[in-house]
Amino acid sequence: MLTVNEEPQLTIGYSVLADRLKNLVYPSFTIPHKVLVSVQNPTKIQLVKNSQVKYLESNDVGVTKSRNLVLSSCDSEILVFGDDDAVFLEDGISKCLEYFTSNPSVDLILARSIDTNGILRKKYRNRSYKLNKFNCAKAGTIEIMVRASSAKIKRITFDEEFGAGTKKFLGDEYIFITDLLKIGGNAVFLPITIAAHPSQSSGVTSYNQTTMQARAKV
Repeated sequence: MLTVNEEPQLTIGYSVLADRLKNLVYPSFTIPHKVLVSVQNPTKIQLVKNSQVKYLESNDVGVTKSRNLVLSSCDSEILVFGDDDAVFLEDGISKCLEYFTSNPSVDLILARSIDTNGILRKKYRNRSYKLNKFNCAKAGTIEIMVRASSAKIKRITFDEEFGAGTKKFLGDEYIFITDLLKIGGNAVFLPITIAAHPSQSSGVTSYNQTTMQARAKV
């Protein structure tokens, strides 16, 4: 339970395009949290907003620019990244928050996600392990919980040349994690499910020439 004037430990930070804001389903968690929504709105669409949510409206295009705006604006200790078709699971989020509290040296947790049928979206190990540059290439943004305060101190951001909305439309999560590791950050995988999301995403594509070129740049 929070004391008077104490900030929630968790912020859920969404990145959406203006025409998809109406699709966003806000979580109804019992654990204290804030909701932060970065809305990219270059065409100036009239937005319908929730009075309980803080919005960051910009003219930018590209999800990594949006994620970085969320990260820089987050004033909670822990941040989880969402989009308009992600649904977060309170039990898993709560377990990861407990892990962060018990392990103050951990900067980032990579967790699991399921599809809309409740099936794991990827093959995950059933045990926890430390992340390195060889075992985090399949990370999805909604599977990442980061200690935002630490990321700011370490000056870790998403590479804005990569990610959805750019020509190099994948690999931004891998770069984010490995940039953290390169400067001595501590990141772990936990076999905990924190989100549900449709199976297909920008990072799960066929191996055509465009995809291969983007992966080569990563």
